[in-house]
Amino acid sequence: MSWIDQFPDDLVGTPLVATGGRMCKPVAAPLFRDAMCRLGAAVHVVTTDGPGGKAGFTATAVCSVSDDPATLLVCLNRRSQINAIFERNGTLCVNTLNADETEVADTFAGRTGRVMDERFVAGHWTVLKSGSPVLTSAVVALDCQIVEIKTVATHNIFFAVAEAIRHGPVSQALLYHDRAYKRV
Repeated sequence: MSWIDQFPDDLVGTPLVATGGRMCKPVAAPLFRDAMCRLGAAVHVVTTDGPGGKAGFTATAVCSVSDDPATLLVCLNRRSQINAIFERNGTLCVNTLNADETEVADTFAGRTGRVMDERFVAGHWTVLKSGSPVLTSAVVALDCQIVEIKTVATHNIFFAVAEAIRHGPVSQALLYHDRAYKRV
């Protein structure tokens, strides 16, 4: 049995069986969140558009998986209403924000009160291969097809293959560290 199958929402905090067969118990969620805030991460706006609609969210949980084929992963809380939109569209674009785009980050994080349709007013947008919105000022944008979705604890992990890349203007990137935006 996979540890993923042992950890549905109603069993949060219960013991898990590690790959070696021994029981493990995760640290408390607040303690883990406090530790994770100290890991600096690039800030991205992940977007999609297609038959499911147009949507986007701010994420730091984005990571390279492989360069052959060019694959990355993006994590999204399963309780987010936009999961179904990403699943139906089957595409996403990871837009890595430049250091001056805190307003865009806050908008797509839901901190400005704008509904989804109004969020794309922040910034200037274009499209590449998939039709997902591409922020023209992004440091880099990776336009992808979703190839697999895994559910792990509270999040869905979207594995996506990059089919087009757009390099933006050379600039500093926006970083999130210790619960604050920073420049690198």
